[in-house]
Amino acid sequence: MRQLSRWLEADTPAPLLIETSGSTGRPKGVVVPRRAVLASVEASARRLGESGRWLLALPSSYVAGVQVIVRSLVAGHEPYVVDGLDIGRAAAADHSDTPTFVSLVPTQLHRILGNPEQVAALARCHTVLVGGGGLDADLRRRAEEQGVSLVATYGSSETAGGCVYDGVPLDGVGVTLGEEGRVRIAGPTLFSHYHDDPELTAATVVDGWFLTSDAGRFDEDGRLRITGRIDDVVISGGVKIPLATVAARLRAHCLVEEAEVFGVPDPEWGQRLVAVLVGSVPDAELRDWISMEHPRSWAPREFRRVERLPLLPNGKVDRLAIRTGL
Repeated sequence: MRQLSRWLEADTPAPLLIETSGSTGRPKGVVVPRRAVLASVEASARRLGESGRWLLALPSSYVAGVQVIVRSLVAGHEPYVVDGLDIGRAAAADHSDTPTFVSLVPTQLHRILGNPEQVAALARCHTVLVGGGGLDADLRRRAEEQGVSLVATYGSSETAGGCVYDGVPLDGVGVTLGEEGRVRIAGPTLFSHYHDDPELTAATVVDGWFLTSDAGRFDEDGRLRITGRIDDVVISGGVKIPLATVAARLRAHCLVEEAEVFGVPDPEWGQRLVAVLVGSVPDAELRDWISMEHPRSWAPREFRRVERLPLLPNGKVDRLAIRTGL
């Protein structure tokens, strides 16, 4: 925290080197200049219509944690560190009327919603940003029904954190869709390059646009909807199946706490869908649940149940660890 404070005050600071989470593959070193971080901070405050003290519930080594600290410092407040998702204790440390904000990943929000005391503390926050993964509609509905003011964010280390709020780009940020719906982003919040990887930089930043690994679409209101990763589609028995969509449907079941879906090699189907989840719903019921909204062929052929899904230090589900164990 003190290092970031000095970084903000320096005349000509070196850019930040932020390592990506590596939740789906090899982590990358992303070089982010101060101007990009501050452009993101200023655009975020304008969109939220307020600034204030932030609660730090994410590791400061990742871009989301860096942004929490910088937003709070720029607003003139030291952020409060949240210990063990105890939002209530961190929020209670502030005895002023300063607006309070917090940034979470979906898994953290899901676990907090099981604790009425923590939900009440979350509801007292001005805004709760939720990023680092898709925010399921049911999870959002449950939080908002309990008075939590949510904003779903989309972005990455390469964009200095969330740069699209509830499907709408922040001021100055451009978003277009390329081939296969690949999301492309431009604007003042972009990183400069990947550390020691000029080839990856050249392949990823083209004519000023950052080519993400995500696929998306614009809905009827012009809002960006992320449909999954470009490589997050498997072909099973000749049928293309979007894994993120199947996982989201499983998580929408009232008796499923957490779920992720993967494709694994199969001699008969080419790829076989395997769901790893927290919940005791029978396999047949889950297949019926999926087929109520999607083709029956999208239903996983295998369900594996665990007590908890493994998490990375930043709170995201460690998909690589799960896949390794399949």
